[in-house]
Amino acid sequence: MTSEQALAPPGRGRAHWHTALALAVLVAAAVLARHHWPVLENGAGRLAGADRGTLLAGAAAAAGTWGCSALALQGAVVRRLPGRRLVAAQFAACAANQVLPSGLGAGAVNLRFLTRCGMTARRAVAALAVKTAAGALTRAVLGAGLALTCPGMLRIPQVSRTAVAVALLLACGAVLLTVSLGPRVRRAWSAVSADLRAVHARPRRAAALWGGSLAFLVLHCLVLIAVTQAVALPLPPARVALAYLAASGAAVLLPTPGGLGSLDAALALGLAVAGAPAPAAASAVLGYRLLTVWLPLVPGLLVLAVLVRRRAL
Repeated sequence: MTSEQALAPPGRGRAHWHTALALAVLVAAAVLARHHWPVLENGAGRLAGADRGTLLAGAAAAAGTWGCSALALQGAVVRRLPGRRLVAAQFAACAANQVLPSGLGAGAVNLRFLTRCGMTARRAVAALAVKTAAGALTRAVLGAGLALTCPGMLRIPQVSRTAVAVALLLACGAVLLTVSLGPRVRRAWSAVSADLRAVHARPRRAAALWGGSLAFLVLHCLVLIAVTQAVALPLPPARVALAYLAASGAAVLLPTPGGLGSLDAALALGLAVAGAPAPAAASAVLGYRLLTVWLPLVPGLLVLAVLVRRRAL
């Protein structure tokens, strides 16, 4: 098996499993939403009376995330990418990510964009893997830094024995899967590590990769902080940022389109654990989704159509 095959996107069978799991999570989210409808309705009413100026600041932070994503992707690639098309592709990828589960929409758009820029499929997939790894590591370091510098900020909720047993079973399954895919994982990591070395041999590219990844997360934290301030949620900004980092990291494990349902539940839980009342947490989640998903969705799909029409994708 070649390194290109080792880094190839998931096949049709795996995509079917992703879709089935996404539908299951969405159905569960719908059931929970129906069960907690009074809380959601109260949260929507609270959001309607939120401070418009603070929400506008949050919208500006949300718009900046596309530029940060473009900067991180440029940092993962040695060759120079066309700047305007790169930012437009990130805007379109954000919209496509709301349609397909587990980041497949954004990955497909970016993969197509990089190959249109003259990169081979192997190099394009490796670049996306480098960008994803940098984002995950940055999230972990930033979250750990917040937790360590603010003692007592992280409240650990009581967990039932059933939840612990399920978590252990999932961990064992992940270990067994990693062992069974050992040769493929090693080949994929060998290809990605080669690209990592090439990127870090250029200080500008390394700075763009890590700086863009960090700025992307910080701006998303600022969006949520702005929404919590707009709805007068009584939480300090550092605690809100830590709740976002923990929730977004947990939502990656559930492959729903754009994290719909999984991120919402994890974010509401994170804010509630941090000390927010349920209606206020619901309004904050709704406001965050409004600024990062629903408002940019239609313009993003239009940009995606234009890029396809112009053969940029």
